[in-house]
Amino acid sequence: QLQLVESGGGLVQPGGSLRLSCRASRFTLDYYAIGWFRQAPGKEREGVSCISRSGDSTNWAHSVKGRFTFSRDNALNTVYLQIHSLKPEDTARYYCAAFSDDNCERYLGVWGPGTLVTVSS
Repeated sequence: QLQLVESGGGLVQPGGSLRLSCRASRFTLDYYAIGWFRQAPGKEREGVSCISRSGDSTNWAHSVKGRFTFSRDNALNTVYLQIHSLKPEDTARYYCAAFSDDNCERYLGVWGPGTLVTVSS
Protein backbone atom coordinates (compact mmCIF):
# COMPACT_ATOMS: atom_id res chain seq x y z
CA GLN A 1 0.00 0.00 0.00
CA LEU A 2 0.84 3.69 -0.19
CA GLN A 3 3.55 4.42 2.39
CA LEU A 4 5.89 7.05 3.77
CA VAL A 5 8.54 6.01 6.25
CA GLU A 6 10.67 8.40 8.29
CA SER A 7 14.08 7.53 9.65
CA GLY A 8 17.17 9.16 11.10
CA GLY A 9 15.94 10.15 14.52
CA GLY A 10 17.72 9.40 17.74
CA LEU A 11 19.31 10.86 20.81
CA VAL A 12 21.55 13.86 20.27
CA GLN A 13 23.11 16.48 22.53
CA PRO A 14 22.11 20.12 22.28
CA GLY A 15 23.98 21.77 19.44
CA GLY A 16 24.26 18.54 17.50
CA SER A 17 22.91 17.63 14.09
CA LEU A 18 20.69 15.01 12.56
CA ARG A 19 19.49 14.17 9.09
CA LEU A 20 15.99 12.83 8.84
CA SER A 21 14.75 10.96 5.80
CA CYS A 22 11.28 10.46 4.44
CA ARG A 23 11.13 7.66 1.91
CA ALA A 24 8.09 6.89 -0.18
CA SER A 25 7.13 3.48 -1.43
CA ARG A 26 4.37 2.21 -3.67
CA PHE A 27 3.98 5.61 -5.34
CA THR A 28 6.10 8.17 -7.15
CA LEU A 29 7.21 10.87 -4.75
CA ASP A 30 7.91 13.51 -7.39
CA TYR A 31 4.17 13.91 -7.91
CA TYR A 32 3.77 15.35 -4.44
CA ALA A 33 4.94 18.07 -2.13
CA ILE A 34 6.05 16.84 1.29
CA GLY A 35 5.30 18.53 4.55
CA TRP A 36 7.29 17.97 7.72
CA PHE A 37 5.52 18.08 11.05
CA ARG A 38 6.50 17.41 14.61
CA GLN A 39 4.73 16.61 17.81
CA ALA A 40 6.28 16.81 21.24
CA PRO A 41 4.87 14.65 24.04
CA GLY A 42 1.71 16.20 25.40
CA LYS A 43 1.71 18.97 22.82
CA GLU A 44 -0.18 19.73 19.66
CA ARG A 45 1.34 18.77 16.36
CA GLU A 46 2.90 21.68 14.51
CA GLY A 47 3.91 22.17 10.92
CA VAL A 48 7.64 22.58 10.36
CA SER A 49 8.06 23.13 6.65
CA CYS A 50 6.81 22.32 3.19
CA ILE A 51 9.07 21.15 0.39
CA SER A 52 7.60 21.51 -3.07
CA ARG A 53 7.84 19.09 -5.94
CA SER A 54 10.69 21.18 -7.34
CA GLY A 55 12.60 21.19 -4.06
CA ASP A 56 11.74 24.67 -2.80
CA SER A 57 10.92 24.83 0.88
CA THR A 58 8.76 27.10 2.97
CA ASN A 59 9.27 27.26 6.71
CA TRP A 60 6.18 27.37 8.86
CA ALA A 61 7.78 27.31 12.29
CA HIS A 62 9.86 30.40 13.02
CA SER A 63 12.03 28.48 15.45
CA VAL A 64 13.52 26.33 12.69
CA LYS A 65 14.67 29.13 10.41
CA GLY A 66 18.38 29.00 9.76
CA ARG A 67 18.73 25.58 11.39
CA PHE A 68 16.62 23.26 9.24
CA THR A 69 17.54 22.49 5.65
CA PHE A 70 15.28 20.57 3.31
CA SER A 71 16.06 18.72 0.13
CA ARG A 72 14.67 15.96 -2.02
CA ASP A 73 16.02 13.25 -4.25
CA ASN A 74 13.25 12.04 -6.48
CA ALA A 75 15.46 9.33 -7.93
CA LEU A 76 15.62 7.79 -4.46
CA ASN A 77 12.00 8.64 -3.71
CA THR A 78 13.23 10.41 -0.59
CA VAL A 79 13.12 13.84 1.00
CA TYR A 80 15.57 14.94 3.68
CA LEU A 81 15.52 17.22 6.66
CA GLN A 82 18.95 18.26 7.92
CA ILE A 83 18.78 19.76 11.38
CA HIS A 84 21.63 21.78 12.86
CA SER A 85 22.10 23.32 16.27
CA LEU A 86 19.49 21.14 17.84
CA LYS A 87 17.79 22.46 20.93
CA PRO A 88 15.91 20.61 23.65
CA GLU A 89 12.79 22.31 22.32
CA ASP A 90 13.24 20.36 19.09
CA THR A 91 12.52 17.11 20.90
CA ALA A 92 9.52 15.59 19.16
CA ARG A 93 8.38 12.87 16.88
CA TYR A 94 8.86 14.09 13.32
CA TYR A 95 6.45 13.11 10.58
CA CYS A 96 6.26 13.60 6.86
CA ALA A 97 3.07 13.80 4.85
CA ALA A 98 2.14 14.04 1.19
CA PHE A 99 0.31 16.96 -0.40
CA SER A 100 -0.99 17.51 -3.91
CA ASP A 101 -0.03 21.18 -4.08
CA ASP A 102 3.32 22.91 -3.61
CA ASN A 103 2.05 24.97 -0.69
CA CYS A 104 1.22 21.84 1.32
CA GLU A 105 -2.39 22.86 1.71
CA ARG A 106 -4.12 19.94 0.06
CA TYR A 107 -3.50 17.02 2.37
CA LEU A 108 -3.67 13.59 0.79
CA GLY A 109 -3.96 11.61 3.99
CA VAL A 110 -0.62 9.85 3.59
CA TRP A 111 1.59 9.94 6.68
CA GLY A 112 4.59 8.12 7.92
CA PRO A 113 4.82 6.61 11.40
CA GLY A 114 7.31 9.26 12.46
CA THR A 115 10.84 9.19 13.81
CA LEU A 116 11.67 10.33 17.32
CA VAL A 117 14.24 13.06 17.88
CA THR A 118 15.41 13.48 21.45
CA VAL A 119 17.71 16.40 22.26
CA SER A 120 19.22 16.02 25.69
CA SER A 121 22.55 16.19 27.45
